[in-house]
Amino acid sequence: MLRRIKGALSKSRQRWRQGLGSLLHGKKAIDADLLERLEEMLLSADLGIHTAQRLLSGLRDRLDRHERDDPSRVNAFLKTELLTFLKKNESQLKVSGPVPFVVMMVGVNGVGKTTTIGKLALKFSQEGRSVLLVAGDTFRAAAIAQLDIWGQRVGCPVIKHQSGSDPSAVIFDGLSAAKARGTEVVIVDTAGRMHTKFNLMEELKKMKRVMDKALPGSPQETLLVLDATTGQNAVSQAKQFHEAIGVTGVVLTKLDGTAKGGVVVAIAEELGIPVKLVGVGEGLEDIEVFSAEDFVEGLFGD
Repeated sequence: MLRRIKGALSKSRQRWRQGLGSLLHGKKAIDADLLERLEEMLLSADLGIHTAQRLLSGLRDRLDRHERDDPSRVNAFLKTELLTFLKKNESQLKVSGPVPFVVMMVGVNGVGKTTTIGKLALKFSQEGRSVLLVAGDTFRAAAIAQLDIWGQRVGCPVIKHQSGSDPSAVIFDGLSAAKARGTEVVIVDTAGRMHTKFNLMEELKKMKRVMDKALPGSPQETLLVLDATTGQNAVSQAKQFHEAIGVTGVVLTKLDGTAKGGVVVAIAEELGIPVKLVGVGEGLEDIEVFSAEDFVEGLFGD
């Protein structure tokens, strides 16, 4: 797992090393100029203003006079603090409680939501669990067909209606079928929607109400799929979705395609939402359970 995370973070790690190396080169003390340039580096890595300022404040407070004469301590401090930020909100995806265990997938268009559903379905299937997919994205016929293909590839059934159907009706039928069949895990797809569109977000709320009616207490997980390459826009999306429907975790896709992996820290620290899974490639098995230790080691390690 660490090897795959380190591979996905190669661009971020290279950028981090170059930035920090340039920052500390020739420096004999931690002064105001170094701190200002460090703030710029942290922001360029997409850690966000709030997280960057917390790091700088901690650096100023915790470094005594002797440590201020040793800029090499900056790297160790950042590593320790980032791990602390991520560990505070770390929470893994665990299937537990009565079956079926329902996972609702949400996100904007183009983030890789349907592909993530396929990867997640395979992961659960490989753990020996029965899985059912629900095609709650009824706006596009192509979305239903795509989910159907993933179901065939993974070997799990798909509950679907015709394009244009009421998505809540599909979800109700899907959960009813899962209960009747004794299915362990249900993954519900939803239409990609802009987080700024009030009516679409209200529809998501309705879907959650229908799930709870069909199966009290569901969905047990509401996972927001975010594209790591969008940087701070991903943080904005997470905030809007969380305020609307209560996101329980984030799946961060395309981590291998960005040099700004700091967005992981921004999501966890600024919003208190745990990153539960990360996409580390385009293959069917290229999804990993997020580990704070592995992430930080992958960012700072050799």
